[in-house]
Amino acid sequence: MSSKEHKKSAPRTVTIGIITLSTTRSLIDDKSGHWISKRAKKEGHEVIYHQVIPDEIETITRTVMEVINDLAPQALLLTGGTGIGGKDVTIEALRPMFTKELTAFSPLFAQLSFEQIDSAAILSRASAGVIEKTIIFCMPGSLKACKLACKAIIFPELGHLVHHIHE
Repeated sequence: MSSKEHKKSAPRTVTIGIITLSTTRSLIDDKSGHWISKRAKKEGHEVIYHQVIPDEIETITRTVMEVINDLAPQALLLTGGTGIGGKDVTIEALRPMFTKELTAFSPLFAQLSFEQIDSAAILSRASAGVIEKTIIFCMPGSLKACKLACKAIIFPELGHLVHHIHE
């Protein structure tokens, strides 16, 4: 079956959780998370969770598993903690939990980032994978990066991805 045929049978509405990783932001000033939520709703998806948590391995893993076990979102979008700083531990927390890794997400995001920000794209460690039946996307924390990832990659394929996971 072609990808066009798969997309036709894919769900149009996906349940989404949003987690922002930050030690300095709160839910009130979470520009990236609020933009993702607004865009997801505009795309016809249902946002069932949105929270800001500290970028700490134990907190990330515990929160992600609680959200998956309690709310069962079809997708979980995380923003922040993907850089190369010492406090950036989102990838270290989640990659070991992936049962499948969406290995094309990182290079595709890097390519699109390179077109916008030139060689600074090398600083991002954006990643994606599957934990249980939930698709996980780990994006940089900047609003511009979230817009790029969501508009160009995530939302165009979200239903298609969910369809494959639940086959």
